[in-house]
Amino acid sequence: MAHDKNHDYHILNPSLWPFLSALGAFILLFGSVLYFHGSSIFVATIGLILVLYCMFAWWSDVVIESKDGDHTPVVQIGLRYGVIMFITSEVMFFLAWFWTFFKHAMYPMEAVGGVWPPTGIETFDPWHLPLINTLILLCSGAAATWAHHALAHENDRKGLENGLLLAVGLGVLFTVFQAYEYSHAAFSFADNIYGATFFMATGFHGFHVLIGTIFLIVCYIRAKKGHFTQEKHIGFEAAAWYWHFVDVVWLFLFAAIYIWGS
Repeated sequence: MAHDKNHDYHILNPSLWPFLSALGAFILLFGSVLYFHGSSIFVATIGLILVLYCMFAWWSDVVIESKDGDHTPVVQIGLRYGVIMFITSEVMFFLAWFWTFFKHAMYPMEAVGGVWPPTGIETFDPWHLPLINTLILLCSGAAATWAHHALAHENDRKGLENGLLLAVGLGVLFTVFQAYEYSHAAFSFADNIYGATFFMATGFHGFHVLIGTIFLIVCYIRAKKGHFTQEKHIGFEAAAWYWHFVDVVWLFLFAAIYIWGS
């Protein structure tokens, strides 16, 4: 029959989520510009709420598609490629911050006295809290790997849940310590190019840690509900890959900004 499915691909039904997501992103951007120019934050808040709602609803549809059997092996390959491309774009994003840091470090401007770090900047001791945070994040990545191994190789549901719970807890601890470090910084974002670059690079990484923690929490909730199987767990794989990306970026930040940059 002409309407019978004779392929492994998933043909999506028409959806409003792409349009609503783009609309929400535009409203968020437009509202943010207005807010930066002294207007109310109301418009940006509406855009943010719309974006978050679309994220929740769209990914809920993806989970339903998986449960309905639409994620065939061919579709799973496409989903993995999508996650890889997304993480690659994030690598390029952080590359820009490393680029500006090394550029100003190797060729400091006269505006900062021609030295790096600029005169008067008291940098963090990398072997105190930054080192502790590094160990915390590495242990969190190890816990995520434990959870992945427990599911994919041993079909150990308890190990999966415990590993995810430990990874989430360590991720939250990292964020708390990062906020504590920021509160004790001897420089600010507006001081000079060092402060701006430091807080943009480490701040955006902290934002990615927050997103990754939420990602792992969702995976933990789904694991409790029995959504993942030993053969099919794309959502958890994506979270684990993202979390390891966050780990690697932090290692480069720790080496470049905290150790070499100090």
